[in-house]
Amino acid sequence: MTGAPTTRDRILDVAQQLVQQRGFSSVAYRDISTALGIRNASIHHHFPSKTDLGTALVQRYRRQIETQLTHLSDTEPSPLQRLRAYLTGYQGVVHEDGRICLCTQLTSEDCILPAAIQQELDAFFTFSEEWLTRALAEGQQQGELQFSGSATDTAQVLLATVEGAMLMARATRSPHRFQHVTQHALTALCLPRSL
Repeated sequence: MTGAPTTRDRILDVAQQLVQQRGFSSVAYRDISTALGIRNASIHHHFPSKTDLGTALVQRYRRQIETQLTHLSDTEPSPLQRLRAYLTGYQGVVHEDGRICLCTQLTSEDCILPAAIQQELDAFFTFSEEWLTRALAEGQQQGELQFSGSATDTAQVLLATVEGAMLMARATRSPHRFQHVTQHALTALCLPRSL
């Protein structure tokens, strides 16, 4: 049984939504405290600096994604279906109000982010790329997928396509564009044998 979210969790929830929508540099503690009806001091109690807040945001998000992808690998035997589920999962983070994946948003601000946040982003994208590489390699070994080049190269292209599709969906205010682009990319890059 889980209780009500803690103040720390509520701060992270609101901060994540704001960062996904507006960017890290555009979010102030005042925005979070106003949304939650708390004082800035409450936020500073949990996150003494904005770097602490940003680092905690990415760590939490990364753990959530890692847990979901690990569960998917453990429960879905078909690499093609895993890749489709991966793309479907990201459809849920592309919203009409401009919100996109937290790490995609932060990457667009990478040059101004503190090193601690950049390190967490690196860990997120490293895990994502390695997960995609394993799924692609397994799909190729099982004869379910075929692609030219290595699984690593194909994973890099697919990940870049997913990230770019999120930004384009935001720019065009069309979340459906993300689905169209990523599904087409999966088919074009991987030539699934069982569509």
